[in-house]
Amino acid sequence: MTHFSAYDHEFMSRAIRLAKKGLNTTQPNPRVGCVITQDNCIVGEGWHKKAGEPHAEINALLQAGGQAKGATVYVTLEPCCHTGKTPPCTDSLIKAGVTKVIAAMQDPHDKVAGQGFEKLKQAGIEVQTGLLEEQARLLNPGFIKRMQQGLPFVRVKMAMSVDGRTAMASGESKWITGASARHDVQQWRARSCAMLTGIGTILHDDPSLTVRSVRPILEKVGFAANVQIDVRQPLRVILDSDLKLPVNAKVIQQAGDVLVFTSSEDSEAKAALEQAGVSVVAVPKEGNGLDLTAILQYLASLQMNEVMVEAGANLAGSFVAAGLVDELILYMAPVLMGNNARGLFNLGFIRQMSDKIRLNIKEMRQFGEDIRIIATLS
Repeated sequence: MTHFSAYDHEFMSRAIRLAKKGLNTTQPNPRVGCVITQDNCIVGEGWHKKAGEPHAEINALLQAGGQAKGATVYVTLEPCCHTGKTPPCTDSLIKAGVTKVIAAMQDPHDKVAGQGFEKLKQAGIEVQTGLLEEQARLLNPGFIKRMQQGLPFVRVKMAMSVDGRTAMASGESKWITGASARHDVQQWRARSCAMLTGIGTILHDDPSLTVRSVRPILEKVGFAANVQIDVRQPLRVILDSDLKLPVNAKVIQQAGDVLVFTSSEDSEAKAALEQAGVSVVAVPKEGNGLDLTAILQYLASLQMNEVMVEAGANLAGSFVAAGLVDELILYMAPVLMGNNARGLFNLGFIRQMSDKIRLNIKEMRQFGEDIRIIATLS
C-alpha cells in the first residue's frame, strides 16, 4: 500500500477544492484541480474552467513556470494522453520536467484509462494513485457513470411536507419550502447538464427550469465577488408523449436549448415546436409512458453528465420504479398538508412491506426551517 504524507493529503485536498470551482462550468468534461509543489511549497496551481480551454495541469504549469522542473504534481484525475480540443497533458508534464505525479484516481475515459499513467512512467516520472480517491470521485459522478455505463447520473429533486405531500389536491404547490431551500436548489440546477420534467408539470406550473441567483453560487465555490463568469443554462428536457407543449410556454421563451421526447406522430405539432426552436426526438413507448432508459441513453450521447429530474409523482415514481435514480434530493418543510394532498412518488407496485424501498441517507442539513435530505436507493 502506498504511504501518503500529511503534506500529500494537504496538497490533494487543495487540488480537490480547486476542482470544485469548475462544478458548474466544465461540462461535458470532468472537474479537475492540480497543485504543483517544490520542497512542500506550492509553486503553481490551476483548475479546468471550461471545455475547450486548458486543463488543470496546463494552468498549474503556466503558473509554476520554470519551477515545475523537478516538482511534484498533485492532480485529482489521471492526466490525459490523447488529443481532443486540447493537447495531451502528459506531454506537457514530461516537457516541464516534473519528477512525480500523484493522482487521486484513474480516468474512466476509454482513451485514457491508465494510459496516461503509463506514458508518464515510460518518461521516468514516478506515479502514485489513490490519494483521496473517494473525494475525487464525488467531483464527477456523472462523467464517471457516462464513461462506464453510457448513462448520465440522475438526481430526482422533490419538495415535501412532513407527511410526504408535494401539492394540494388542486395542484397548488407554491411554496412548500422557504426561500433558503429554494435558493439551494439553484446550485443543483447549475451543476446539472440537463433539467428534466414531464408535460404535466409544464402545463400546470409553467416553470422556466432555469438557473437563477447565479452570483451566490459562484461565491460558494470560491469566486471573488468581482470575478465574472457565465454559468450556462442546462438543457431543458420535457417528456411529452402527445406533443401538448404550448409554443408560448415559459420553458421555450427562456434563453437556452429545449429538447422534447415524444412518441407522437403529429407532424403539425412537431413543426410548430421546431419553428419555435425546440428539438423534438421520437422515442418508443414503454408501459404508460416513454422509454426512460432510451431517453437517458440519448442524453448520454449528447454528453450530458448529470440530469436533474423535477417532476410530479407519476414521472418521479417511474424513474424510481425503473431503477434509474442515482440520488434523491428531498426538501422537507415543517408543515402538514393532509391526506387529500398529492403524494411524493406514485409507486403502485408497492403493495406489502416486503416491497418497500429502503433509502440510504447520505446527508441531512437544515436550510432555514426546512431540512434537505440526500439519499440513495437500496
